[in-house]
Amino acid sequence: MPAGEKIRVDMSGAPQTMLATLYAKALDAGAENSLLHDTWARDVVSRIDYDWHCTSITARNQFGVTTRTVHFDTWAREFLARHQRATVLHLGCGLDSRVFRLAPGPGVEWYDVDYPEVIDLHKKLYPSREHYHRVPASVTSSDWLQAIAGDQPVLLIAEGLTMYLTEAEGIGLFRAVVEKFPCGELQFDAFNSLGIRSQKINTIVRRSGSTLYWAINGPDDIVSKVPALRLLAAISVFDSESFRHGVSGGYRLIGKLMSLAPSVRMMAQYHRYAF
Repeated sequence: MPAGEKIRVDMSGAPQTMLATLYAKALDAGAENSLLHDTWARDVVSRIDYDWHCTSITARNQFGVTTRTVHFDTWAREFLARHQRATVLHLGCGLDSRVFRLAPGPGVEWYDVDYPEVIDLHKKLYPSREHYHRVPASVTSSDWLQAIAGDQPVLLIAEGLTMYLTEAEGIGLFRAVVEKFPCGELQFDAFNSLGIRSQKINTIVRRSGSTLYWAINGPDDIVSKVPALRLLAAISVFDSESFRHGVSGGYRLIGKLMSLAPSVRMMAQYHRYAF
């Protein structure tokens, strides 16, 4: 590609939502009080030919993405600090730079998994690195997982993914990972039934033409179907450290008011399990 030429992106459905999350991180990187400091995202956005207004992301609302990403970066760092040798499955990776932000050591085999068109774009925008693998596949396909060695502790990260799966797909995926690896953690976010029913007012989902399917109303929805898992944490977005310390006082007040209704408080959740 000639120097300075931008890459035109034309996607629809769930893959398109990755552009909104990427743009949110880029806006945060340019903010004086940046939470994530994702300069990778900022640089990648500058190389893509896309009407970013279509994402509905602005400097005022980007924190909904960045506080979530900060949260999962923190959990992932905690796991990697305890496991210098491990396998990371970053599912539905989109155009995230997580492997570069976390910079895992040489004992970690890291796999970014997403649709072939997403992985192809990722390769054009990000460099390669040692022990880093990009897998062009649907996360619900069994073929890609079979090709990965199962001899190390595993960390599964699924940020912004579970709600786009059916329950059967999600539970099947979790069971396959638990059965393949000796031990590890599953870290993911989820929507409850209210969150799934509210998808028509979710601008990012609506504009992409995506559909949300899987509602997770609490840890029992997971451990009852994957009994090998042990709950480590299941918290509301509003209770996370990244939200409490990463947003302005006005948004914290809104969060407190929304938390008064249990179904609203748990509309978006962060889950962490070990096995």
